[in-house]
Amino acid sequence: MGSGRIDTRTVGLEAGCALARWLTGKEHMHYGLWAGLDPVAANLGAAQEAYSQRLMALFPPGPLRILDIGGGAGETAKRLIGLGHRVEIVVPSAFLAARCRANAPGAVVHEAIFEEAAVTGPFDLCLFSESFQYIHLHDSLPKAKALLAPGGAIVIGDCFRRDDGPWRHAPGRTVGGGHVLGEFRAAVAREGLVIEAEEDVTDEVAPSIDLEQAFFNVLGVGVAGMDRELRAKRPWLRGVAVGVLGRVMGARRRAALARRLTAQERTSAAFRASNHYLLMRLRPAAV
Repeated sequence: MGSGRIDTRTVGLEAGCALARWLTGKEHMHYGLWAGLDPVAANLGAAQEAYSQRLMALFPPGPLRILDIGGGAGETAKRLIGLGHRVEIVVPSAFLAARCRANAPGAVVHEAIFEEAAVTGPFDLCLFSESFQYIHLHDSLPKAKALLAPGGAIVIGDCFRRDDGPWRHAPGRTVGGGHVLGEFRAAVAREGLVIEAEEDVTDEVAPSIDLEQAFFNVLGVGVAGMDRELRAKRPWLRGVAVGVLGRVMGARRRAALARRLTAQERTSAAFRASNHYLLMRLRPAAV
């Protein structure tokens, strides 16, 4: 019989993929670009498609050998293979690796964190699509640069913290995340890289936050209603449920989940105040 805490990360990934597939027919796990679109669930697929097109507009001419770092469930790799590119994917979990193999059977999948992935290259493109923020700067840029073929490029689409913003007062509680932008730019220069294309799409991405929070608030209404009914009509069952939850989730995670389901602080305005969302292409500086 198994023991220990529930792996909430894997559960969350599975639920996220299932929700994305139900809403859009695809398992994209990135934000969308909402210019000209109302931020409602029915438009999520179109917003994610707009994001993919804008990101891929930064790619060098192909066909390319691409390393998709943190490739999610493999939807991007599937599209890239369909366009004639050769793709290898690095993903850190068994669940995501399985989804990548199912969605993009033509890709080589490495189940590992990027820092430890046994990839050799060379690649014409190293792609970080909402994965760059999870890798330390002293690992991500040097390794990606070392894997590039002559003339190769690094493309990043991700969130960065503003150098000075409200997030500094409560970093763990403020929507968004990523490397501090000034520290990132310093690391780029230190590694002998240049940013040859950059686009700030913060305003177009920000409505994703409102949509995400609205979804969690809907869940919160259901959870609150069930708790009310159990408290009034089955208090013993509620006591058992609370006890089980306490055993499998620590107090910190329970508090974080409760905030996510009921709070209103995660908004597009809060996201804009503390973050930049950037699309960019980097290359090694000419010697």
